[in-house]
Amino acid sequence: MTTLILGVAIFIGAHLIPSVPSLRDRLQERVGRNAYRGLFALVSLIGFVLLVVGMGRAPSVALWDPPAWGHRVPVFAMPVALILLVAAFMPTNLKRFTRHPMLWGVTIWAAAHLLANGDLAGLILFGSFGAFSLFDMWSANRRGAKLSSKVVPYWRDLLVVLIGGIVYVGILHSHGLLFGVPVVLGA
Repeated sequence: MTTLILGVAIFIGAHLIPSVPSLRDRLQERVGRNAYRGLFALVSLIGFVLLVVGMGRAPSVALWDPPAWGHRVPVFAMPVALILLVAAFMPTNLKRFTRHPMLWGVTIWAAAHLLANGDLAGLILFGSFGAFSLFDMWSANRRGAKLSSKVVPYWRDLLVVLIGGIVYVGILHSHGLLFGVPVVLGA
């Protein structure tokens, strides 16, 4: 469990730095913008690897019984979450309706998985990421995040949905191999 907690703390800790612009700016001045970006990526990668390894090794400590229908929620929520994640990295009209497609995608992923899991490791991972995403949206809004006013061709929106759908199908079929928990659609 320690590895999971350390990984979550490192990953989210690195991602909290941009929410304090004065700290981020001081770090960039001290080491340079490119070095800051490289260190940010390296620390994030280390945190990510630790949380993946930690989640795989975490003992199953039940905290609550998820609702009987809870395991179905991610099956239906994850296409939306993945489309939002893809939309964060591509020009899309979705950014005219939400300032934070990636953070909404992570929030949906976290909430859906909290409904499907009732264990301590799941609470640590999904609860931490869900709480961080909500905090980061609030923080970005306070710093002046704005909706996009740029209208892009609708084929780009269809492309985002297509790519998100392909990623979803890939994860759906490889979830057991990747995360040790197969997705059972008919259960």
